[in-house]
Amino acid sequence: MKKPLLQSVFVLLLALAAGSAVAQITPKAYAPENLRTLSVQDQTRVISLEYSEQSRGRRIPDDQLRFYLDQVNRSNWTFSRIKQDIAQSLGGNNGGWNPNPPPVSGRTIVCESKSGDARRCTPPWRGPSRLVRQMSNSRCEEGTTWSSQDGLITVWKGCRGEFAAATTSSTGTIRCESSDGRGRTCRTPWRGHSRLTRQLSSAACVEGRSWQSQQGQVYVGNGCRAEFAARDGGSIGGNSGYTITCSSDDNRRRTCAYDARQGRPILLQQLSNNSCREGYSWGYAGNQVWVDRGCRGRFGPR
Repeated sequence: MKKPLLQSVFVLLLALAAGSAVAQITPKAYAPENLRTLSVQDQTRVISLEYSEQSRGRRIPDDQLRFYLDQVNRSNWTFSRIKQDIAQSLGGNNGGWNPNPPPVSGRTIVCESKSGDARRCTPPWRGPSRLVRQMSNSRCEEGTTWSSQDGLITVWKGCRGEFAAATTSSTGTIRCESSDGRGRTCRTPWRGHSRLTRQLSSAACVEGRSWQSQQGQVYVGNGCRAEFAARDGGSIGGNSGYTITCSSDDNRRRTCAYDARQGRPILLQQLSNNSCREGYSWGYAGNQVWVDRGCRGRFGPR
């Protein structure tokens, strides 16, 4: 065999070997449309491979993987549906993931935590806010790196996001999820208590054990992930829609003007980590609401 021919064969063998190595490094995610025909282990493998392929080698976040497994086994999501959702999560949210984000309408603002420091932003709307687009590499997770209250958004730990006024979905529900078994509190845009409408987790969602509600809030824990709606068809902010926010800054007592014609106020939503208990850290006298001991809350008529 002549030398040029030997060189050609050698180059061809190298190319084949390189192609084989690349195939081993970046395997393709092949799966049937109906992923329920696979074991959970194989479902995990092909979903993880698909995410890695689309994200150029990144690992799928644990909560996103759990969400897809739930959708496969509870809502019959197909492999094509998951591929499409992965593409949307990577392409439209800068790598951040927000399952089934509601459409953005009206105004939005950007709030950014620079150098990891906490920052407060004042939106041009009243009431709580929602994250519509993560713009940072640092994860934006409500309660962990950002929070909102009436007329204020706070971000920290490098979260940079675009926010809009919070609204209910077209079905009048919100989703609240306990990730890695940790407790989480979600604000609701309706008054009063909430009811569970659809469990999304394999962990049981039992009221009083792994979830509970109060005025304007839902708390979940022990891995419960579910959708909630107003228990009694409650409206946002009561019949009149009149609410005020009163804050005890630096644990000092403060009074806030309140329209007595609206009727006696109640605590609609606690916005602080410190407890708001009537007679102890908040109260009402004449045409004023007072707060103390770090209580910060939203108040309105019953």
